[in-house]
Formats: sequence, C-alpha cells, structure tokens
Amino acid sequence: MKTIKTLSILALSTVVFFSCESNKKEKTEETTQSQEIAEVITEEKEASDPNIVEVAVGNENFSTLVAAVKAADLVETLSGKGPFTVFAPTNDAFNKLPEGTVGTLLKPENKEKLTSILTYHVVSGKYEASAVIDAIKKNNGSFTVATVQGGEITLSLNDGNVMLKDANGGMSTVIMADVAASNGVIHAIDSVVMPK
Repeated sequence: MKTIKTLSILALSTVVFFSCESNKKEKTEETTQSQEIAEVITEEKEASDPNIVEVAVGNENFSTLVAAVKAADLVETLSGKGPFTVFAPTNDAFNKLPEGTVGTLLKPENKEKLTSILTYHVVSGKYEASAVIDAIKKNNGSFTVATVQGGEITLSLNDGNVMLKDANGGMSTVIMADVAASNGVIHAIDSVVMPK
C-alpha cells in the first residue's frame, strides 16, 4: 500500500512538473510571438512615417530645397536611416540669395558645390529644439555643431529664437522647429547658411 501511495505521488508530481514545463514553454512562445509582432508593427510604422525628403516634398515651402536635393543626388542619402537633423532653408531663404544663384547651383557642373552647401545644413543625430536650446544654455550661450559637410555651425539664442552662424559670419534664424520625420527632424530656417 505504501508503495502504491509513493508511486501515485511520484506519478502526480511528474504530471504537475511536465504541465508546468509545458506552460512555461507556451508562455515563452507567446512572449516571443508578442515581441516579433511588436517589431513588425514598429517597422511598419517607421516605413509609413515620411522620411526627411518625403516631409520636404509634402511642404510647398521647401520646393526649392527639394529641387536642390534632387540635383545634388542627395535624395537617397537623406532618405536613409539617419537619424539626421536638417536646418532646412525655406523658398524665401533661397530667394534671399543673389539673383541667379539658385539657377547656377542647380546646373550639373555645379553639383559638387551644391552638395557641399546642402550637406552643410545637415547634422548627424536627431536634435529637437529643446535639446538644442539646452546645449546652447549649458555652453555659455553658444554651441558649435559639426555638419555632415565637415564644416561647423555655431548655434545661439536671440530673443528666444535659435540662431545659426555659418563659417563666413552669415546668420539665419530657426522659424519653425521640430518638424518630425521617421529618420530625424527638420528645423526650417530663414536664410541659407554657407560653408567656407
């Protein structure tokens, strides 16, 4: 009788053990499936959110910038993973350049110069306005950033507005901040900044 009780307990323990193991395995599989679904949803969301170029194409204030990006063959680069922060000149900013400048820059023979100017407006990394302002304040009122072009831009504040000072001393003001894109952020500026 004692042996039967012991065998019964042993059999019951085995059933409970395997049942628990089975539940653990099911929970692990459910967790893995949930993680895979979350990753797919994230990828689909990122794919559906417009990238920097698509945001610019969708905003008529950036039509000159879009034409310049196309002429410089930078569409693929600025559509890439990034993240990028783009200080994007509006059409009005390009209109401030001397007459004929934009047309000249868009010519195939000036592609290298155009590329240099455009990449001077791009910084690697995603820097929203609050981060830019914090950096300026923490660095005694000005903060220098390296551009993708290789030159530097100095950021500062004037009456609460973020200002850009280019390598030649030219100034530009951020007139619209934090335009979100899937691969970074755009800050619209009112003047084209120029590298040396």
